[in-house]
Amino acid sequence: MFVRTDDKITSSQAVVFLTNTVLGAGILTMPRGITQAMKTPDSWLTILVGGMVVMLVILLMVKLGQQFPGKTVFQYSAIIAGRIPGGLLSLLLIGYFISVAGFEIRSLAEVTLFFLLEGTPMWAIVIPFIWAGAYLVSGGINSIARVYQIVFPITIFVLLLSFAVSFRLFDIDNLRPVLGSGLPPVMKGLKSSILVYAGCEVVLTLVAFMQYPQQAVKAMLGGIAIPFGLYLLTVVFVVGGLSIDSVMTSAWPTIDLIRSFEVTGFFVERLEFPLMVVWLMQMFCNFCSFFFQSSLGLSQVFKLPFPAVLLGMVPVIYLAAMVPKSLEDVFGLGDEIGKMSLVLFMLIPVMLSLVWLVRKKGRIAHG
Repeated sequence: MFVRTDDKITSSQAVVFLTNTVLGAGILTMPRGITQAMKTPDSWLTILVGGMVVMLVILLMVKLGQQFPGKTVFQYSAIIAGRIPGGLLSLLLIGYFISVAGFEIRSLAEVTLFFLLEGTPMWAIVIPFIWAGAYLVSGGINSIARVYQIVFPITIFVLLLSFAVSFRLFDIDNLRPVLGSGLPPVMKGLKSSILVYAGCEVVLTLVAFMQYPQQAVKAMLGGIAIPFGLYLLTVVFVVGGLSIDSVMTSAWPTIDLIRSFEVTGFFVERLEFPLMVVWLMQMFCNFCSFFFQSSLGLSQVFKLPFPAVLLGMVPVIYLAAMVPKSLEDVFGLGDEIGKMSLVLFMLIPVMLSLVWLVRKKGRIAHG
């Protein structure tokens, strides 16, 4: 049984799929990463600029995907670049998806270990999550999208509620001076701000599964606009509530912000617990997206049955998750994945689009 792209999802499901793929462990650590790179309170400006760059590249990815209806990047890269170069590009992308899947499930396990199940062996947390992910992914993209539609509104509600009640800690002076050191720090933090959108490469396969691919531009830009807005809010509230010095020294600055107050008389006085539970679900969704993408890629490149590939991927993802030895190694792996994402993110859609344009013009000229 091969995964066919006639297993369609609606435009609203595509929006939620992209949003849930991009929103992962990054939101818990992202304020620290960007603030450390910049060392100024202007991280929100960097998020704005990075978001605009990402939207332009996503537009290019969608336009490229629309040229090949019902085909994913693993299929049309061979049509554009030739069988061997296209296959190598696809393998590069699959390797990246496996790395991110391993990183996300390990981050999920680290957060669970740190806040909920202290002293539990790492493998005892990682293995059940991988098997649960395999079960969800085996149902295909439609099953995954339906689960995302349940998790998505809960995530947004809890996150926005957490920020709303943390407003009492907010101090506008923590975000000043604006551009006190000029534009160089903003440009310096740009790489870190683009890295938090790692995962939007799924657009390269998502368009093929859309019921109405002509609505892909609106859906994909909408799908990235939601994390864009949430990242902006997160940076503003976390830096505004904790100050840049505290953010730079915190492992999980977003959680530290929520832990720094109590809501007396509220049905949950400590909001970090609902946030943690919801974010574990969100990270699991994020992991499932990459699990699906990597399995889909191997299935299409080597023309293998999807269920067999999925089962074979379980030990591979487990090994990828267990490579980092400590939390510092996990953060280091996250940085490396971010760099890989930056290269693939810019390289694949831009390069394939250029080759496709040249070949198309060549055909017109010869026609």
